[in-house]
Formats: sequence, structure tokens, C-alpha cells
Amino acid sequence: MRIVRIGVDTGGTFTDFVISENGRLSTKKLPSTPDDPSRAILEGLREYLEAGPGLVLIHGTTVATNALLERKGSKIALVTTKGFEDILSIGRQTRRLLYSLKGEPRIPLVQRDLCFGIAERTTADGTVERTPPPSAVRTLARTLVRRGVEAAAVSFINAYADGTNEEAVAAELERRGLLVCVSSRLLPEYREYERTSTTAVNAFLMPVLDRYLESLEGGLDKASLFIMQSNEGYISPRKARKEPIRTALSGPAGGVVGSLELARAAGFPEFISFDMGGTSTDVSLVDGDIRRTNENTVGDFPIPLPIIDIHSVGAGGGSIAHIDSGGSLRVGPRSAGADPGPACYGRGEDPTVTDADLVLGRIDPDYFLGGRMVIEPERSRAAIGRLAVRIRKTTLETAQGIVDIANANMEKAIRVISLERGFDPREFALLSFGGAGGMHAADLAASLRMKAVLAPQNAGVLSAFGLLLADSIKDYSRSVLKTVEKTDPAVLERGLQEMEKRGRRDLAEDGFALQAMFFERSVDLRYLGQSYEINVPFPPGGFKSLAEEFHRLHEKTYAYRHARGVVEIVTLRVKARGAAGKIRLRKIPPRPGASAGDAARKIQAIHYRGRAHKGPVYDRSRLSPGLRFDGPALVVDEGSTTFLPPGFALRVDGYHNLIIRKKE
Repeated sequence: MRIVRIGVDTGGTFTDFVISENGRLSTKKLPSTPDDPSRAILEGLREYLEAGPGLVLIHGTTVATNALLERKGSKIALVTTKGFEDILSIGRQTRRLLYSLKGEPRIPLVQRDLCFGIAERTTADGTVERTPPPSAVRTLARTLVRRGVEAAAVSFINAYADGTNEEAVAAELERRGLLVCVSSRLLPEYREYERTSTTAVNAFLMPVLDRYLESLEGGLDKASLFIMQSNEGYISPRKARKEPIRTALSGPAGGVVGSLELARAAGFPEFISFDMGGTSTDVSLVDGDIRRTNENTVGDFPIPLPIIDIHSVGAGGGSIAHIDSGGSLRVGPRSAGADPGPACYGRGEDPTVTDADLVLGRIDPDYFLGGRMVIEPERSRAAIGRLAVRIRKTTLETAQGIVDIANANMEKAIRVISLERGFDPREFALLSFGGAGGMHAADLAASLRMKAVLAPQNAGVLSAFGLLLADSIKDYSRSVLKTVEKTDPAVLERGLQEMEKRGRRDLAEDGFALQAMFFERSVDLRYLGQSYEINVPFPPGGFKSLAEEFHRLHEKTYAYRHARGVVEIVTLRVKARGAAGKIRLRKIPPRPGASAGDAARKIQAIHYRGRAHKGPVYDRSRLSPGLRFDGPALVVDEGSTTFLPPGFALRVDGYHNLIIRKKE
């Protein structure tokens, strides 16, 4: 049977498609439809849906993230242990601005009158001392239905140790037709505020993603659909409906997965991924392998689930340039998005980073999206010209200022995930992708003195390409809270085996055979008395060498160790992976006698650092591996443009990547 696998990444400006059929890849890019993202997806898939069954779709979506950031979720209730109804309002009492005299407002997702306490008690060791009164639970269920609640978050104190009481309440609420998120299913870990907050956020998003997937699946007929998670793997729609919070940052996660495969093949195992799209820029540091973290925040909410360590800033091609109250030029975080889009799209009036790039000659106006989309350079010049009058600069100076400010914002993001975490960016390459990344990557890498810029083929749709390289991944955890000395290794082993058993069952439901299942064990450890822990991969020596491995990692991370310190086991973790079929990257042989001139489309005016230049515009598809040339120049394809500034040199490698370095 014909099998077509398609990765679909929905962004704020464009929806990207990468299609794999019989070993051949093709791409497609359509404007996003923010009011209903499924419309653009179904439009892009129409010809494949009409061809009949055999379609597998892996989808990266921002629906959950946007609903949370914009607080456009559902009406939810919180059910917790009696006496803890204010837990979401109290939080951790932490402050972003430590010395500010002003209080920081906390606006929980749950109205205070929809926070209900149930008389129940489970101790920290998992002993159930008091079960919820059935009559009280039935009364509560009737109240929630009467109040128009769509979903409920059930989070009892110490439920991480035993979730029996939560399950009893959830069963009654589900019987009444409510969507329910249970904390001991989603996050069986201690720290009651973080667990309750994550449970509430998940409940808030459940109806949102449920409606979205219902709309999408309704148009997919018999196609198989999977949803990308933030942890570098995908899950089934059924699982995504139950745990939509796992899909936050799913599009950027696909980009990091795709970057890893391309960078390894190109010989750059240490790199920083730089994904500049229309609305935001996402960066992630890869030190030989993808880095994950459990210390995450989405909006104002802590989400302690395993997520690829990605840092995002509101700087993209659609970021709007404006004058702030002090009269200074600013760029972003507000974006023109897909509608109305940058001024050059013909509908908007606000000047954006894309308009500035166009005015400076970093975009070929005749080949935008491969010539399929008509843009209007005069509208860009007019929009930036109006801004230039206000700051008493020329149009070109203002355009350069917009680009410089956007670059400074993105450089700061790269510093956050490198220098601020103990990594020297000079030891890394910058892997640039996204529709706008190639126009800014060379300047960023030079400013940070990075090894090189790697601009891969089809950079504009790399996140969608990464979706096709993803595996099915499930994460399981269980808090222990015992010192190493007082822990029976057999008990630890049983806990890990139980999570692996769940992993095998869940992966089998997704259609994976036993030989395609792989498991990674790790343990969160800390010195007794510390507030936070380090995740330690389970060492080859097993339990006996666990403490020593923690000492070593603690010293590497913080430059010291307590050789005689008591080590506490906080949480056991298992990562289950179902290995999916992968696209194989193939080297392209050089064409004998090929020259860069063969790929030149035109000569274009390029403005850089206050000087006017003339540079060729190269059609990337006609560049042969092995070619080298110097800037200034543009390299264009159907989804992206790479800008090679004066003083930089470019080489085309065997995978059709563009390798850019600053000349000495």
C-alpha cells in the first residue's frame, strides 16, 4: 500500500509541510489561518487526502501554547484537599523583581469560587488515612455541572505517593461528563504547588485541544494522525487530548530534532539551533545530544514536565518596529503575524523586520516563496519611511537600526542558553533555519565569535522536516524522597521496572513491536537539604555507583562537591522510546565543471553597515556541492533566503548545506 508521511508545522505566519513519499521529499508552505489552524492544514493536504488511505501525519501545533498565553482556555474547577483551596493563589511566594516594593499580581486560571476542598488525607509515605465521602463527591459533581464547568483539575496533597483518593473523585466527575485531569496520572511528583499548577493548566487546555483535534480529524478521513510533544517525541491524539500541556513548544521541538540529524551528518555535533520564524525566535544548545529540562515556565505557569531546553524571544520576521514612550526605537514582541502580515504583504501598514530586510536588499522581491507570493517593496519603504521621519533618520538607516535591534534581542537569547549556563558559544556552530533565520545568522555568529553558520537545505520548513525524524516518546516519573543510604536497591529497581512496563504497554498501543522499544533510566538527586536536584542518567555500575556519579556531575555543574554529603533520591524517571522509520540523508555528488555563475539569477543592490554593494542572487537548487564564493550575496530557495555579508565566505557541502565563516 502507498504510504505517504507528512510533517506539518503550524506557525504564526506560515504552515509548513514536508512530504515523504517513496523516499522522495517535497515541501509546501501556506499562509496560516490563525482563527482555525486546521483550515490551512486541510488545504495543504487536499491532494493527498483525495488519493486515498495510506497517509501518516505528524503535526506540530501551537494551539495549546497560544490558548495558555492568551488565557483563552476553558472554564475549569480545582478539586483539592480541604484547607488547600488557595494553593494556586499563594504559589511559592517567589518574586521576579526581588527588590521591587510593588507586589506582583498573580492571576490563577481558576476562579476562587471554583476551587473546592474535599475532606481526604494521604500521608507522605502513601498511607491513605481518610477517603473522600461519596456523598460529598456526588454533591460536588452536581455543583460543577450546574456551574457550567467544562473540565476539572483534581490534585490532592501527597497524591504523588498514592493516587487512590484522586481516582475515586475523578471517576464520579467523569461519570457526569466532565473532562478531568488527575495530578497523580499527569505528574506523580512532590512539590504540591507545581503539581497542582500543571494539573490546572492541563485541565484548562483539554477542551481547547479536544475541539481543535475534532475539527482536524473530521477532515482527515482515514489518515493516521500523531501530535508532536515538547520532549522530542510524538503521541497519539487520544493521549494529546488527555495531556495537551505536553504539546507546548511542539513546533520548535521538531526543529531541534531535525537540526540534530543534519548537524551530525555535516560534522557539527556541538551547535546552537537558531529558528527565526515570523513571530518568534527559538534557540536551543545541543552539546552532542538534545538537552532536556524539567524547570520550565510557559507564560506565568511552572510546567515541570520533560521539555527540550528551548529559549524563545518575541523577535521574528513579523516583529513590529515602533517608538516607545521614551522616544527610542523598539522591535517586537508584538507581531504582524499572518494577517495582516508585514507591510510588503499588501495588507498591513506597520514596519516589520521583514520589511527592513527587504529595504536593505536581503530579500529578492521577485522570488519570495519561490515566486509564488507577490510582495510589494514600495509598501515596505513607505512604512519604514514613516518611522524614519519620527526618529529623524533616513529610510536605510532606520531599516538597519531595526535589523540591529532584532539581532541584539536574538543574541541575548543565545547568551541565555550558552554563556549563562556555562557554555562558550565560540565552541559551537550556529545552525540557522526558519523563514527569516538565514538573513540574520552570519551577523549573529560573528558577534558571538562562533565557529560557523550552518544553513541547511529547506531551512524554511526544517521544523516540519524534524517531525518526520521524531520517535514516539513517553516520560514516566515517581517521587521517592529517601536518602541513598536508606533506600533498598530492590525497591528502586521495582519502581523503575513498573514504569518500563507501562512504557511497553503504551508503546504497544501505538503499534510498536518489542524490538523497536528502548528505555532510558535516570534519577533526580540532591544533597540532603538542597531545594533543587540534578538529573543523573542511571550509570552502568547501577545503584552502587549512583552517588559517585551525582558527586561528579554536581562538581561539573557547580564546581564543588560534598564528598561526605548525604545524597537524597528525589525522583525516578524512565524515558520510553518507540523507534520510528527515519528519512535517510544522502550526500549529493558535485557536478563536474559547475561554477557559482551557473546559479546566478540576477545582480541586486545590497546595503550593509551604511554602504551600498552589488551582489549576485543565487538559486540554491542550482548550486553544486563543493562550490565556494564570497559575499555580498543572497542564496534563495522556495522557503528561505540566506544572506552572505561582505567579508564572509560560503561553502556548499555534500548535503547541500551552506557553511558560512567570517574571513580572517
